[in-house]
Amino acid sequence: MSIVRRFGMGLLAPLTAVAAAMLITSIVISLSGSSAIEFWEIIFSRPADRVFVNIVNQTSLIYLAGLAAAIGFRMNLFNIGVEGQYTLASYAAASLAGAALFPGLLNVFMSLLLAVAVGAAWAGIAGVLKVTRGVSEVISTIMLNAIAITLVGYLLNRYGVKVGNGVRTEVIPDGSRVDGWFPFAEPDGPVWALGLLAVLGGIGFWVLLNKTRFGFDLRATGASQSAAVASGVNVNKMVVYSMLMSGGIAGLIWMPSLFGAAYSYGTTFQAFLGFTGIAVALLGRNQPVGILVGAVLFAFLNEQSNRLTLETDISANVVQITQGVIVLAVVVAYEVVRRYRTKLEQRSVTETLEADKTAKGKAVSA
Repeated sequence: MSIVRRFGMGLLAPLTAVAAAMLITSIVISLSGSSAIEFWEIIFSRPADRVFVNIVNQTSLIYLAGLAAAIGFRMNLFNIGVEGQYTLASYAAASLAGAALFPGLLNVFMSLLLAVAVGAAWAGIAGVLKVTRGVSEVISTIMLNAIAITLVGYLLNRYGVKVGNGVRTEVIPDGSRVDGWFPFAEPDGPVWALGLLAVLGGIGFWVLLNKTRFGFDLRATGASQSAAVASGVNVNKMVVYSMLMSGGIAGLIWMPSLFGAAYSYGTTFQAFLGFTGIAVALLGRNQPVGILVGAVLFAFLNEQSNRLTLETDISANVVQITQGVIVLAVVVAYEVVRRYRTKLEQRSVTETLEADKTAKGKAVSA
């Protein structure tokens, strides 16, 4: 298969998925009595400077969530507990940072370490249960989500600071805030400096998968556990290590926002990023660049949808339909394209063998 054809086949699945999502979303909007054209005009209009900053910031959070989910997926582990892991880790980091036990940036560093440790430990519970008791990580991580969210709610209400009708942790001192830089006017807000964690995470994920023995073992175990065992891989250790790494990255998800804008854990906490990360990891085929594309797309759709309720009678929830359809369509489209590509490769091999057979026959007869 030529390079041009391979490139075309690679683009076929995502383009088909996006086209299908646009078509289905348009049908849903039309059936509800609204204008699909108006919807797409708003979605694809140029974002305002403030919205552009929000898209960049949200992309960093969603990308970290996607990386956390992708590590498990590459091992054929379904870490559905990213939501609980980053919720518990965010509360722990915000509590430590607000207590100001360390000065300045050391306070930030220690809080980040705590976030990684808490996220890894919470995910590690599911890994240990799987290798010691055979408990499905899907069931255990779902249960751990509920426990983490309930636990954080209890701790926040018990030890948090009441502000009006809400409760939050202590505010991070000025010396430990990492705001970032302002690409536009100051009212448009800063791009969070700790968004660089997403960049470092993506680079580290690529290096881990493609340039290390651990990454090879990870991919081998995900492809075939029996083959991995035959090559000397300790599958149980890989399960636990993968869950620890997945949870560790999950712990960092909300850190750019905590130190760049929120400064405390409370009503400003952004929930459901863990579930969004799972969708983005599937959309990006668990590849660093693919996850980045998915994170940008989801952040763009989320931020642009805020104008819908202000300028039209279309609910912003329609965007969730679009995102869901894109994920489902990508999964289906990639499978269809994979089967089509396999069929073409088999046909090419058959034609090559027939040509060689014919050539040998002619040579013998000559």
